[in-house]
Amino acid sequence: MQHDPLLRAIARETYDACYPTEDWAPVRFEEAERLGTIHYRQAVEAAQRARALTAAKGEQLPLFEAA
Repeated sequence: MQHDPLLRAIARETYDACYPTEDWAPVRFEEAERLGTIHYRQAVEAAQRARALTAAKGEQLPLFEAA
């Protein structure tokens, strides 16, 4: 998600909030992103939903490939 820094930042904050310790997720965000873990994919999905909800009416959201 390097192509969309805002979406990546939202995904990271979501990941860190939902999986704050090793008890919740086995790896930190960067490693989860590299591996494409289920925890990472869930954080990305939440970020995409949040971004869609916060988009101004009529704003065109950028299209991008899924990680």
